[in-house]
Amino acid sequence: MGFLKREVQTSVNPTSKFLEWKSNNKSFSFFDKDNKQNVEVKLPLTFMVLEEYHKISGFSDSDQTGIYSNEVLQIGTEEMEVKTFKGRIIAKGLYKDIKGAVNAAGGSYHKSIYAVTNEWELINISFKGACVSEWSKFVEKGAWKRLADEWVSIESANDHKKGMVKYSTPNFAFNISLSDAEYKTVEEKATLLQEYMNKYFKKVEEIEVVAEDVVATGSINGLDF
Repeated sequence: MGFLKREVQTSVNPTSKFLEWKSNNKSFSFFDKDNKQNVEVKLPLTFMVLEEYHKISGFSDSDQTGIYSNEVLQIGTEEMEVKTFKGRIIAKGLYKDIKGAVNAAGGSYHKSIYAVTNEWELINISFKGACVSEWSKFVEKGAWKRLADEWVSIESANDHKKGMVKYSTPNFAFNISLSDAEYKTVEEKATLLQEYMNKYFKKVEEIEVVAEDVVATGSINGLDF
């Protein structure tokens, strides 16, 4: 420890659960880090959408570990860096330019939705494939405007079949509007998430600036290499 005081960066994600849709079970699931096991979350699920992002997730057969990326708000203009949990960089760039490499490596596009449940938990819901299509249909034609005021409920699943493959997707439906008291509580949860995401995106920007400076000058903090 030196004499100079260092700024303490606290950037703990306030999200309590990261849910994924399990097609065969027609329910959600999240990984419990404390008990190191997947936990099923049965329907119904009612939530208020705070924000939607884009990310890459998957599994690398060659590295035998998971695949992840940074989250972006504008997928058409913001770069994604896709890595394995062993640190190998799979691809970096706009999604449309790296999609082929990502898919070949075992990664796929996911819609990342941050939300507050009607039990006041701050959660993340990750959708891929057909679930993304069903979500897009649900909020199309201006219905997305209702997300700022109404609860969304999933009380059942829709069955699908493509060739010999059977699968399910959530059945999304709008519920009642927020009461004044509910709005205040959701707003408090949104503030927590906003503070975290501000630090998250600031950190990503700082990393990108440092990387660009290293390439341009061949030095780090004035030290040549």
